[in-house]
Amino acid sequence: MADLALRTRLAALAAAGEFLAVALGIRVLGASSGVLDSSGALAQHSGTALYASMIYAGVFLPAPAARPWFAGAAAIAFCWLVELLQLTGVPAELSAHSLIARLVLGVQFDALDLAWYVVGVLPLAVLHAAVARRRRIEA
Repeated sequence: MADLALRTRLAALAAAGEFLAVALGIRVLGASSGVLDSSGALAQHSGTALYASMIYAGVFLPAPAARPWFAGAAAIAFCWLVELLQLTGVPAELSAHSLIARLVLGVQFDALDLAWYVVGVLPLAVLHAAVARRRRIEA
C-alpha cells in the first residue's frame, strides 16, 4: 500500500510539473512583451485552467488515496478561495514583492477565472474517475 501511495505522489508531482511546463510554454510562445506575458486571452485563460489542473494534481501529494470527485471539489474550492482572496488586495500587495506570490496568488479578482478553474479540473476528474472505475471492474 505504501508503494501505491508513493507512486501516486510521484505521478501527481510529475503531472503538476507537466501542467506548469505547458502553461509556461504557452506564455513563452505567445509572448509579445515578456517571457511571462499573460496579457493575451490564450495565455490568461489557459494559465488559469492549468493552474487549477496543478492544484488537482497537488491534492494527491498529501492525500494519495483521494477519490477523483473529492480531489476535484477540493481543487476547485481552493482555487475559488484564492480568487476570492484577491478581493482583499492582499495577493496584489504580496505579488508586488514576489514573483512566486504573483504566480500562486494572482493579483486581481476576475469572475471569469471562477469558470476557468472548473475547466481545468473537471476533465481531469472525469478521466480519473473513468480510469479508476475501469480498474475496479478489471480487478
